[in-house]
Amino acid sequence: MTENTAIERENAQNEFMAEAQRILGQKGLVTDADDMEPWLTDWRGRYHGAARALAQPANTDELSGIVALCAQHGVPIVAQGGNSGMVGGATPDDSGTAILLSTRRMNDIAIDADAMTATCGAGAVLQTLHEAAEAQGMRFPLSLGGKGSATLGGLVATNAGGTQVLRHGVMRALVAGLEVVLASGEVLDLTSHLKKDNRGFDLKQMFIGSEGTLGIVSRVVVQLSHGIADRRVVIAGIASTQDARRLMQHCQGAMADALEGFEIMPQSCLDAVLAYIPDAQAPLDGQHPWYALMEFVADREGADALGEQVEKVLMDAFEAELVSDAVIAANETQAEAFWQLRETISPAERAKGPAMQHDISVPVSKMPEFIDAITESVLSAHPDHEVAAFGHLGDGNVHLHVIAPAGSDGPKWEQETGKKLSAHVYRSVTDWGGSISAEHGIGQDKLQTLRDTHDPVALSVMRKVKAALDPDGLLNPGKLV
Repeated sequence: MTENTAIERENAQNEFMAEAQRILGQKGLVTDADDMEPWLTDWRGRYHGAARALAQPANTDELSGIVALCAQHGVPIVAQGGNSGMVGGATPDDSGTAILLSTRRMNDIAIDADAMTATCGAGAVLQTLHEAAEAQGMRFPLSLGGKGSATLGGLVATNAGGTQVLRHGVMRALVAGLEVVLASGEVLDLTSHLKKDNRGFDLKQMFIGSEGTLGIVSRVVVQLSHGIADRRVVIAGIASTQDARRLMQHCQGAMADALEGFEIMPQSCLDAVLAYIPDAQAPLDGQHPWYALMEFVADREGADALGEQVEKVLMDAFEAELVSDAVIAANETQAEAFWQLRETISPAERAKGPAMQHDISVPVSKMPEFIDAITESVLSAHPDHEVAAFGHLGDGNVHLHVIAPAGSDGPKWEQETGKKLSAHVYRSVTDWGGSISAEHGIGQDKLQTLRDTHDPVALSVMRKVKAALDPDGLLNPGKLV
């Protein structure tokens, strides 16, 4: 590099930073390394990057301005919401050339009670939306363990699922409209949430699940539901994954409109959570191979009959020998404690030591058989390991954790054994007609696996869309496509 070239680059960098400061204001641009450090590592601690600055726009105009500036100067952008992702999708590379763009200041929420919608800034936190909707007698029917940090923009970018997919669907089904800033800085307004609109493609669906590679979500319009008047949360001990599926079908047949969640977890997961949470108590006497966590809800019209209906469903399940024990939460405190057992599995398993976590899905009808088969397959090759499979039985989503033997050196085990185990899991789930990613996305963690397992024609179409919308490859480079 010549001296003149170096000077030109330095001048361009100074010009870029000065203009970025003008667009974003004093609070909107962070360059201090210590202040940026917490946002440069992914939640699992596997990926660590660098950035020339942390941009924090407060509104769509500022977001549009900084994106246009990056396009002008050829600066990559990595958008980030709550930084709670599982696949390194919001972590920049280590070159230090990218801008890390946080949407956390764009956190406004406006409820339209008549339309039963909420219009949210991309940085609005899921739990805050829950509280805002509840205050108006409504709810947003998507919940997950990271609701206290997950943002609406992040949920859109990854097409998040959660525990209520059985009845309400994933994020894709709940988004009524979007506002997206394109790679050029142009603002694409798709917030007109018409019930009927045949003016060509449904463009908003293209951005849902695109992981910030096609555009940066600035606003989200989500569909709300009527608030619930009562609910019953049940934990049941069951003998097998097959019995779990039969139990779910039994509950759906009797109370399809009320069954909102159906989760399963093995005894090993419950043991890990009980060891992890201080003063936590086992929900049932004795131990059971598997547990089903169920939630039934009712509106005002059905609230009076809900308790009796749930009790009858459980009695019939006992008579059919589908469950060996069960308990209905006596109050809201106990109901939340039951859900905490499920939602704390991931951090509890992480505390046990090195593990390879897999967020995968198979056809719903095959989920019990797949869990048994993949567990046997892994343990036959690695009998000193532990396999913990849990997840959303109603949508085929399996969270499969393969845990290293106690005392293992994490990085060494992952390189020598863990990655080979994951490759086996992903080949297996593909052979079963499933997906290597159910709800966490691809990010950088599964990029090569996607290339190895996905339909080449589908990959080609995705790349063509990326090239059309982001021809310079500045949006979240090295992720998804």
